[in-house]
Amino acid sequence: MIIVESYSVAVAMCIVTMLCWGSWANTQKLASKEWRFQLFYWDYAIGVFLLAILMAFTFGSTGEGGRSFLADLRQADSEWLGSAFLGGAIFNLSNILLVAAIDIAGMAVAFPVGVGLALCLGVITTYLSTGVGNAPMLGLGVAAIMVAIVFDAIAYKRLKSGGKKTPMKGIVISVAAGLLMGWFYSFVAQSMGKIDPATQVLEAGKLSPYTSIVLFSVGLLVSNFLWNSIMMIKPFTGAPVPFGDYFIKGNMRLHGIGILGGVIWSLGMSFNIIAAAAADPALAYGLGQGATLVGALWGVFIWKEFRGASSGTNKLLAAMFLFYVIGLGILIASKL
Repeated sequence: MIIVESYSVAVAMCIVTMLCWGSWANTQKLASKEWRFQLFYWDYAIGVFLLAILMAFTFGSTGEGGRSFLADLRQADSEWLGSAFLGGAIFNLSNILLVAAIDIAGMAVAFPVGVGLALCLGVITTYLSTGVGNAPMLGLGVAAIMVAIVFDAIAYKRLKSGGKKTPMKGIVISVAAGLLMGWFYSFVAQSMGKIDPATQVLEAGKLSPYTSIVLFSVGLLVSNFLWNSIMMIKPFTGAPVPFGDYFIKGNMRLHGIGILGGVIWSLGMSFNIIAAAAADPALAYGLGQGATLVGALWGVFIWKEFRGASSGTNKLLAAMFLFYVIGLGILIASKL
């Protein structure tokens, strides 16, 4: 399997993760003009799985270090297979809530509040589960990002709902998504074995990053039949979504947009997990979840989600971006 050993390369890969995780939701925004987000999400889950399999049989099965994907799968302990699978199921529930929050409140709110909270919790839980990282600087970076979340929430309250949306509902769902999303990464990180830097031998019984990603994506896809089905029957807004609409209203373009969204997110996840060995899991997750900044930029400047907000909102948004940049900078410096 291909192994990343350079810290600078690992940081670059985490930046790609940040761009992917912050941009995939644009595909939902495009698709939601024609059909409900629940229908989009089936294709998203398929896209995540397809990219994970592709990575496993290419980068995960070439190179001299570690083990190939199938060999790694055969030797893996069920405990660690289950841990990565569980991480996928937990993430999927949190991400469905995030998608619902985007549908209600927009990317400029759901990402800074939901994913920002997930960043903070994820850095903490991953550090506690692995014990790797510079705790004081990780904590300082998390604190700066928490300040950014507060600024974004205050800015969102200034929006005029026009009787069409309930601002508080969007924030509450974003917070619920963030609380759940802050836990999934630690299960995936625990499932991965350490690689001996001298011999390039991977710890026995545990998983390679590529195998972890595949089991994660299987957990996401399988759990989708539970979580997304519930969301279709009992949506937060609007009428229930008929399952038949996926086949009746869907076309190649809509299905392609959903699968593309899943592929973009999964590419970010793959790069993040692969880079975790050269950085450290808590740092890699924190940098990847800098997607909050990218998502907010899309929401504010491309989708114009704060158009019509009261005076002074732009200053709050500027403060949000500033504290996100400070927090991410501290996270990067924590490993230098």
